[in-house]
Amino acid sequence: MSSCRVAGAPGLVGRQTKGGGRSSWHPGPASVPFFPEATPPLSLPSPHLGPCSSASFDCSDRQFHSVAAAWQARLESPMDVKELIPEFYYFPDFLENQNGFDLGCLQLTNEKVGDVVLPPWASSPEDFIQQHRRALESEYVSAHLHEWIDLIFGYKQRGPAAEEALNVFYYCTYEGAVDLDHVADERERKALEGIISNFGQTPCQLLKEPHPARLSAEEAAHRLARLDTNSPSIFQHLDQLKAFFAEVVSDGIPLVLALVPHRQPHSFITQGSPDLLVTVSANGLLGTHNWLPYDRNINNYFSFSKDPTMGNPKTQRLLSGPWVPGSGVNGQALAVAPDGRLLFSGGYWDGSLKCGVGSEAGQGKCDYSVLPMFSHSHADIVTCLALDTCGIYLISGSRDTTCMVWRLLQQVGMWGGLSPKPVQVLYGHEAAVSCVAISTELDMAVSGSEDGTVIIHTIRRGQFVAALRPPGATLPGPVSHLALGSEGQIVVQSSAWERPGVTYSLHLYSVNGRLRASLPLAEQPTALAVTEDFVLLGTAQCALHILHMNKLLPAAPPLPMKVPIRSIAVTKELSHVLVGLEDGKLIVVGAGQPSEVRSSQFARRLWRSSRRISQVSSGETEYNPAEAH
Repeated sequence: MSSCRVAGAPGLVGRQTKGGGRSSWHPGPASVPFFPEATPPLSLPSPHLGPCSSASFDCSDRQFHSVAAAWQARLESPMDVKELIPEFYYFPDFLENQNGFDLGCLQLTNEKVGDVVLPPWASSPEDFIQQHRRALESEYVSAHLHEWIDLIFGYKQRGPAAEEALNVFYYCTYEGAVDLDHVADERERKALEGIISNFGQTPCQLLKEPHPARLSAEEAAHRLARLDTNSPSIFQHLDQLKAFFAEVVSDGIPLVLALVPHRQPHSFITQGSPDLLVTVSANGLLGTHNWLPYDRNINNYFSFSKDPTMGNPKTQRLLSGPWVPGSGVNGQALAVAPDGRLLFSGGYWDGSLKCGVGSEAGQGKCDYSVLPMFSHSHADIVTCLALDTCGIYLISGSRDTTCMVWRLLQQVGMWGGLSPKPVQVLYGHEAAVSCVAISTELDMAVSGSEDGTVIIHTIRRGQFVAALRPPGATLPGPVSHLALGSEGQIVVQSSAWERPGVTYSLHLYSVNGRLRASLPLAEQPTALAVTEDFVLLGTAQCALHILHMNKLLPAAPPLPMKVPIRSIAVTKELSHVLVGLEDGKLIVVGAGQPSEVRSSQFARRLWRSSRRISQVSSGETEYNPAEAH
């Protein structure tokens, strides 16, 4: 699917407003009707609308109260210019009058103005935003994007071409039309400033010739196929999901962490070099493996080379304890820096948070054989850790009911440890903190506790924002997992003590803490991960579930694993899902189209060295859950 991140739709002529940096849009002749089924409203009355309903709001008829009415007004009146702001594509809350303000009534129908009236094809504000964004990202919009560029920034902005396209605005809005510094008359100057402030300014003209059209999706796919560098995203091929056996990482010991750090440094000279894949078992056994996400010679494109130190007791690397008695290493209390050079761990009996710094021992490999541990302390045991995707902040949660936000230190372009003191100490829980999540871009730190409460704080100021309690539990249990989506969606997995036993559920909250969807779970969740549009859930009943983010509905049939799942991670290319099992196996889930394997399959040139296929596990071996024990 093509992607075009613009503030307005093709055919909607934009003018940059003076104040907020947004764009005002006026329908041109090539307008794309995003609301074809909207019912045409009554024409708006004359501008003399009478007194406003409140001193704080505009007159009711001039407010944005209906998508259909706004669209129709844009088509009928060339003087009626409104903004198509970015919120139309990502933020459903702006369509609701959540505070219940008195916005008055419409003059013709006496209808009270409240939530924005949506088109009949939108079942909710969330559905409207999702479909609107899907339209913006569609192939049709991509095919006409160059026409929009011609109108806004190109040769149709001024002159005869603009007149022919009906793309003409008041002369004061154009760049260079008025020089306010040379207007001597104060009244005239203020009048011109008022016109500019109310009607906006046309962007600078950047192009004098027609802009070329984008490649079609088919053409782009052919070009990518010729480049032969990218494996397909599993989320574009959910009907082709398969589980492929990779390796027994720790025989009989649960695999609590398996991930590929997403910002590993690579030289442009060594293209095709392997990534680092980090695993940690419940006994603290650490593995740093080679992971090659794309090799067209292999059935499902990936190759995995196990860390040779793991098989020899003399060379094995173990995270140093002592751990909380009877618990071992908990995957919730582990985190790896984006470049793979730092390993953070909690769960120690003395309440410390330890940061292990690994040294680079070879291409695509970090040597954690000697781990200098920098210790930071809570008043009680550190139960959970989370890193933001930028690698700027780490958040830790503890049995002492507090969370601490730490800043990662950088040394010569790489992460080198933690700040000696926390940036913020976050309070509000009345029970032990069980899980945490953090997003620097959204300035959000989210934490869940053993009493079922979820609390949102800001990072920079440490301010309390909201406390959430998942619905439907008379006797709430712990919040076992939570995750943050790219747009601030909060996914919470909670439990409750109900007769005859424990019940489990999954909840989706908006960035402002409003409940959007809930899903009762028939299985006990043991691992949770999110991507931009999907939620991945692993269970003790040995199944991997993939759900749509917006409504928590199944996106694909569950994948059976036959063994309880202990960890889930999505690779940085979205090409595979790494699943750690209770019995120590690492399962790789992919959706690539099988390709023909070359005849030289017994010996290949892998990572600049010849290795026999027996030394490398690859996607050619499909995992058969019926044979797993």
